[in-house]
Amino acid sequence: MNKPAKDLDCCSGTAKKSGHASFDVAVIGAGSAGFSAAITAADLGARVALVGHGTIGGTCVNVGCVPSKTLIRAAEAVHAGQASRRFPGLGGSLKLEDWAALAASKDELVAGLRQKKYVDLLPAYPGVTYVEGRARFVDGRLLVDDAPMPVGKIILAMGARAAVPEIPGLDSVPWLTSTSALALERLPRSLLVIGGGVVGVELGQMFARLGVAVTICCRSRLLPDMDPEFSVALKTYLEAEGIRVCTGVGYQRIVHAKHGIELTCDRPPGKGAARDRDAAVEVIAAEQVLIATGRQPNSDGMGLESRGVALSRHGGIVVDAHLETTAPGVYAAGDVTGRDQFVYMAAYAAKLAARNAVGGNDHRYDNSTMPAVVFTDPQVASVGLTETAARARGLDIKVSLLALNQVPRALAARDTRGLIKLIADKTTDRLLGGQIMAPEGADAIQTMVLAIKHGMTAAELGATIFPYLTTVEGLKLAAQTFDMDVAKLSCCAG
Repeated sequence: MNKPAKDLDCCSGTAKKSGHASFDVAVIGAGSAGFSAAITAADLGARVALVGHGTIGGTCVNVGCVPSKTLIRAAEAVHAGQASRRFPGLGGSLKLEDWAALAASKDELVAGLRQKKYVDLLPAYPGVTYVEGRARFVDGRLLVDDAPMPVGKIILAMGARAAVPEIPGLDSVPWLTSTSALALERLPRSLLVIGGGVVGVELGQMFARLGVAVTICCRSRLLPDMDPEFSVALKTYLEAEGIRVCTGVGYQRIVHAKHGIELTCDRPPGKGAARDRDAAVEVIAAEQVLIATGRQPNSDGMGLESRGVALSRHGGIVVDAHLETTAPGVYAAGDVTGRDQFVYMAAYAAKLAARNAVGGNDHRYDNSTMPAVVFTDPQVASVGLTETAARARGLDIKVSLLALNQVPRALAARDTRGLIKLIADKTTDRLLGGQIMAPEGADAIQTMVLAIKHGMTAAELGATIFPYLTTVEGLKLAAQTFDMDVAKLSCCAG
């Protein structure tokens, strides 16, 4: 059944237990957010206790970003070999030959980065004392392994874990999380992915490209935080690769089956069906099932309520614009807050929390130009407001939508999967948001980040010089699409 990743004593010889030592700041959690907060506070002159429990380094380096993205890139290499036939005169194919060898290389990468970017950093910061132990609050006091830790300010950065949906029967069948899926010793013949968010679509496509028969099921649509055009397009591309995608389903029950598991779900009537017709019932069978329905903040079991720390209904620690919780002097950052669950946002928030904890609440959290990336192929990236969000706010906007077949780079690469969408204020022409789906969309989105951050208008973006035959040039063309038909332009004429 689902099991946590094996704890590694990475800090043997450097970890210290603290009973009654006093610290200016205690940082709870030794992942990306925790290290960012501890280093920042130490640089400001504070005596810091960095309290970790289990594997140092947190989700990203150990079981999240690093292992998943290296395997996703490997799967892209397999697909690229098979897709090379899109160029006349090319042939051949590529396939996975040794999963164990590929998985071992992933583990080696993870271990190396954990050592270099976490364990080896500790001696460089004498102001930081690493304390291995379980932290909790009793009668408002901070205890680490039941020993009181006198401290001035506290920064909570415990991260999150896989959320488990309420599906009848799930507690009686074996299931995978993203962590255990990335640690599989052998690949299953078939895999059911429950969840159509970032993790579901990334890992679903990855396993499919490595030879697993994949079905993705979700209650809503793929990538529900993006505008619907991107959900529809991604569904089309995944299905073209042989992945079965079931959206808008309800889960009735999941049970053991002869060759794995079976999920019984219902689907709404199709277009043209009578309104009173019952939803169709379908049984989906697979050897294994991956639960990818979001993340649950690690805020439970610590006695936070005894310190006066309020939680949202989903378990996220409630913070204000300065990252301070409802308990004065206690701050929180990263996935444990239940928002903006990206490693770079966790590190950014933790740095601000540390500055505020040490020097006063002078720094405010700002996610208005936060880039978000989904590492499917094509990649999906966004920043700022979507059209859906802008209209929900009642803003008067204009929208530009450009298919990737209007971008010369895509034509030269013979891969026109994707689209680019820009949102701008109709009166001022100021850019409010951008979404891009393209094989290289993750790198291109940062141009939109800077454009929005510095208040550029659509006209200014459209007049900016971009290098020809690049994916990012598509942003210029999309900006020009507000006012003209770029299909009528010659190369570089814009």
